Amino acid sequence: MASTTPLPVVTAKLDLKQPLFNENRKSWEPVLERFEKALQDVTSEGDERSQRIHHERGQLLARDRVSLLLDHDSPFLELASFAGFELDSTPCASLIAGIGKVSGQVCMILSHIPSIKGGSWNEFTILKHNRVTQIATENKLPLIGLAQAAGAYLPQQFRVFHRAGEMFRDLSRRSQKGIPSCSVVFGSSTAGGAYLPGLSDYTIFVKNQAQVFLGGPPLVKMATGEVIDAETLGGADMHATVTGLADQIAFDEFDAIRKARLWVQSLKPQNLYSSLFVQPLEPRYPTEDLLALVNTDIRKPFDMAEVVLRIVDDSRVSVFKPSHGKNLLTCWAEIHGFRVGIIGNQTPVIQPDEASKGAQFIRLCNQGNIPIIYLHNVTGFMVGSKAEREAIIKKGAQFVGAVSCSQVPQISVILGSSYGAGNYAMCGRAYQPRFMFTWPSGRCSVMGPDQLAGVMDIVQSGSAAKKNLGKTAKAPSSSYKAGIEKFRQKVEKESQAYYTSANLLDDGIIDPRDTREVLGICLNVVNLDPVQGAQTQKGLARL
Repeated sequence: MASTTPLPVVTAKLDLKQPLFNENRKSWEPVLERFEKALQDVTSEGDERSQRIHHERGQLLARDRVSLLLDHDSPFLELASFAGFELDSTPCASLIAGIGKVSGQVCMILSHIPSIKGGSWNEFTILKHNRVTQIATENKLPLIGLAQAAGAYLPQQFRVFHRAGEMFRDLSRRSQKGIPSCSVVFGSSTAGGAYLPGLSDYTIFVKNQAQVFLGGPPLVKMATGEVIDAETLGGADMHATVTGLADQIAFDEFDAIRKARLWVQSLKPQNLYSSLFVQPLEPRYPTEDLLALVNTDIRKPFDMAEVVLRIVDDSRVSVFKPSHGKNLLTCWAEIHGFRVGIIGNQTPVIQPDEASKGAQFIRLCNQGNIPIIYLHNVTGFMVGSKAEREAIIKKGAQFVGAVSCSQVPQISVILGSSYGAGNYAMCGRAYQPRFMFTWPSGRCSVMGPDQLAGVMDIVQSGSAAKKNLGKTAKAPSSSYKAGIEKFRQKVEKESQAYYTSANLLDDGIIDPRDTREVLGICLNVVNLDPVQGAQTQKGLARL
């Protein structure tokens, strides 16, 4: 929530004109070029022929439907754009999902992409749908579904069917909790697609376009012998006059979108917190500097405190314990007028003192009802006899326990590495942050590919030595070396942002320069309800 207490201005210490920072900027050029190309791929709505056929039916493309639904001045935070990217899926997993304002209220918007395989659902469509529905429910967002889907993509029926039931379960539970949902049916919504309007609180059907049935005319004929056309079987007029499934009939798509906006106006107003009527000040240093501060080679260190100065309002920061546990930055700041706690890795290794400091800071944020933002650049906890004797396990467990039991909204951004238990301590996906994003340079894995390949080499060599005890040691064969290198390359691929994002391990890849704006939207969402932290120490037994 917004605060009136001024925080101290912090002055940047680095001269970004030095050659090192110019090298960092150059390292981003090919990375951002690839990112822009990947964005073009995932925002495709099918080939030119498919889009032409869709337009010839008098229908709008999915992204145009979303644009018309949004308020004219609303940003749109698109989520999970890279779901299924370069895997057995379709662009954007055939589902556009994101957060924006409709009639002044913050809503979750889902839109099938019917110009790609009829909007049918593949495995990643379901995973994406379930994740964004979880976000909508956690944050009590009204949900508007722009429906036109052919149901399950049958060649993937096994991977789709078993998880798809979560969609219908979640819609039912939302309704039970009083979190409203609306389906706007633009075209044919078959089989599982029929349950989306069936389980929504409010439905709008487009006349002579919307068709909803469990089985289309071909299936009906095969199952019962009945010959019937689609409009008679499940058209908008039939559902408006006979079944009552259609609450409103729109005469075209524009009218349907207008009616959806009117539905939002009928909802209970949200508690939209402002910045106490004061326009938040931009950072004193340009966000473009982030490309100079951080090299895309995650092995190269950077100053997280300098990154924070390019994200927070007016570059004002209050640092917690600046002289203790210096490898972990813990501070309070404001982003778009919302007070936040920030935890960032100054160096990639978490030492025992940092772990204790992080746990204490999380508890303080919970006591103050302050959301927490985690900025990842971590390879894990310190290892070795010195760290063990300093109770790294006990203190690391305190840190992980504090993250696990925290009740305030938590938001994670992976800037560089996010490896091993360090990912857990920094609120990785398993700890259910409200939102999680990754820079294109980000990496997430059990450890770095070189380290993991090295460990495998040591383990396998040790195993071979035991089997050949007493025998003359043999030099590793070329096939053995090739196997280790193949494993290293596999880990390298699986740790990259595009692979982890494709597998829904984050909510999207973002340009570093958009970090402040993305966090601002997320903070607006999580503050729709008053933030309430954990007020007791239950669950933190090892303090």
